[in-house]
Amino acid sequence: MDHEAVLAVFDRDMREGARPFDPDSVVERVGPVVRHVGPEQGWNGVLWSDLAEADADAAIAEQTRYFTALGREFEWKLYGHDRPDDLGQRLRAAGFTPEPEETLMIAEADALDLHAGPPPGIELRPVTDAAGVDLVVDVHEQAFGTSGTRLRHQMLAQLDGEPDNVVAVVALAADVPVSSARMELVPGTRFAGLWGGGTVDAWRGRGIYRALVSHRARIAFDRGYRYLQVDASDQSRPILQRLGFAPLTTTTPYVHSAP
Repeated sequence: MDHEAVLAVFDRDMREGARPFDPDSVVERVGPVVRHVGPEQGWNGVLWSDLAEADADAAIAEQTRYFTALGREFEWKLYGHDRPDDLGQRLRAAGFTPEPEETLMIAEADALDLHAGPPPGIELRPVTDAAGVDLVVDVHEQAFGTSGTRLRHQMLAQLDGEPDNVVAVVALAADVPVSSARMELVPGTRFAGLWGGGTVDAWRGRGIYRALVSHRARIAFDRGYRYLQVDASDQSRPILQRLGFAPLTTTTPYVHSAP
């Protein structure tokens, strides 16, 4: 895989040419910035920018005024190769708070193990309705220790408006949810994004995460998607590398609180 070429295609298709995450959202290009504008419970933020030292502060101020006027918390999704080099420092100076850095990792779907099954006693169940979403949210809150309110809103909107573009699965042990994950398919691109892979503490290290990656990779491959993309935490990065994913750059969410 040509890492620089794939990163360039990722920037073009998934950031500069981004599509709304759900039917209730829009993507707007304002000068050198591409932003995603969602409802109050949705995701709001900057996906891509093409800034220079001379115009970076003005662009940051413009987006801050815009989302503040909407009463929205928003995120500036900063990648390690974005310019200018001190964009992160400028965001902090403008009142943004950085969250933990993640690693953008990419794999070619056909290079992964597409047949890794779950360990004994674990059932993988597709999520297609509100009851399934509740199971995913339950796992999310246990595994990550954060509220699943936004996730619930996003998944329900996706399943209602664009069900063919989202794949979600929950792992059950005797009908108890112990792990979950989802995948977002972006029509017209070669990328499928893997999101939210989380396992409750007592079930980690048993191969469930690997099975969920394989399950989603098989679906992406069958639907004609070439690449799988993950924003990997420090915890999941070594697992994904062993499975065949390669790091391309870093990504850090810079969050500006709602007024």
